[in-house]
Amino acid sequence: MKKIINSSKAPSPIGPYNHSVMAGDLLFISGQIPFNQETETLVTTGIEDETRQVMQNLAFIIEEAGLTFEHVVKATIFIRNMEHFGLINEIYGSYFTSETAPARECVQVEKLPRNVNIEISMILHK
Repeated sequence: MKKIINSSKAPSPIGPYNHSVMAGDLLFISGQIPFNQETETLVTTGIEDETRQVMQNLAFIIEEAGLTFEHVVKATIFIRNMEHFGLINEIYGSYFTSETAPARECVQVEKLPRNVNIEISMILHK
């Protein structure tokens, strides 16, 4: 049986999906973009701020599920410019230790929702 988990602190979904779905011991988090729910604005002040906002949105959902970043087993990062990889990697990496870092891929794409520069989804194990 699946359980839907949404956070009032994370941006409302812009389509027919939820923030996350718990299926057994796995939590599947939908891709998060750099939208600040509190100010109701898209963060567009540079890839560093955008990455921080995405990670904060993920943190809100993870917290709502009663988990932590240590529970992340898989992450997928979509970016529009691979030249930003180093900056993104530095910020993303600050949420993990080498012992807790999940499996991951980072893919450059042509376009993302709302023309953002980054989107990250995650899978966690309870």
